[in-house]
Amino acid sequence: MDRSFLDFPTPFGMAHRGGGNSAPENTVGAFSHAVDLGYRYLETDVLPTADGVLVAFHDDDLERVTGLQGRISDYRWAELSEVRIEGIHGIPRLDALFELFPDARFNVDPKADDAVDLLVEVIRANDAVDRVCIGSFSEDRVKRARAAFGSRLCTSPGPLGLVQTFTAALLWPRWQPPYGCVQMPTRRYGVPLTGRWLIRRLQRLGLQVHYWTINTEAEMIDLLDRGADAIITDETELLKRVLEDRGQWVASSGDQPRESP
Repeated sequence: MDRSFLDFPTPFGMAHRGGGNSAPENTVGAFSHAVDLGYRYLETDVLPTADGVLVAFHDDDLERVTGLQGRISDYRWAELSEVRIEGIHGIPRLDALFELFPDARFNVDPKADDAVDLLVEVIRANDAVDRVCIGSFSEDRVKRARAAFGSRLCTSPGPLGLVQTFTAALLWPRWQPPYGCVQMPTRRYGVPLTGRWLIRRLQRLGLQVHYWTINTEAEMIDLLDRGADAIITDETELLKRVLEDRGQWVASSGDQPRESP
């Protein structure tokens, strides 16, 4: 399996929705701040507009972030492009983020079934398959994306795939997973998922182990001590300091955005 997406020294940090240090989630301001700090990996979510434009946005409706009513899928891009978060920040298109941050890697969660084909199109149009990892709570969405690109695309398992991967880590050490990494919380259904033995067994399958969403110093240090390959966080400045203190911070030399969409 081609693992170009993961060709960076571990452990590394990933900015969850760009991080929440300086600008609202999933905005160019948030992603710019993470890149300014030296982050190479940016996590985001995508949803389609009514006319098939893929935007970086987590919720299927606008209310929590913008105060407006309606779903992303109710708006055409020409309308949505006028919406401002906190009166300042626009909602970015995914293809614009690929262009604005040419050296960044994007961990993308398609939040709707009809986002998958559009995501495949945007990745192809931007020749970005080596810069993208796809993860989702829907295993079907992950499979559909992987079917479009084969082993060249890095993916992380959905809940059903995670069960299969855990089973393989315990019982089938020669299993060759179709994924490049496992991205998971520290606990699922009350069961801790942070044992050193589990991390080691997943890594023996050739998988990187990433944890989300980790926002306290104590938890970051604990997971790094246990051998985690990546920490996904809202607290980008804090994680950078933790990694620097451990001598494990490697900054990206990524370019800054040229203009805001």
